[in-house]
Amino acid sequence: MAGDLSDVRFLTVAEVAALMRVSKMTVYRLVHAGELPAIRFGRSFRVPESAVADVVRGGVADTA
Repeated sequence: MAGDLSDVRFLTVAEVAALMRVSKMTVYRLVHAGELPAIRFGRSFRVPESAVADVVRGGVADTA
């Protein structure tokens, strides 16, 4: 096992959408495109809070 997961916080798609101020569909698109790492639990996704911070810091933008 790679590290301790006790300090990892997972967010729902709705929570990620609220933090990023985008729609839930945008979050799903980011997850399916591989731009936002997520773990699937049953029928729902959970996104590590650190991954959201990385994407926001990285400035993912569609300029085309």
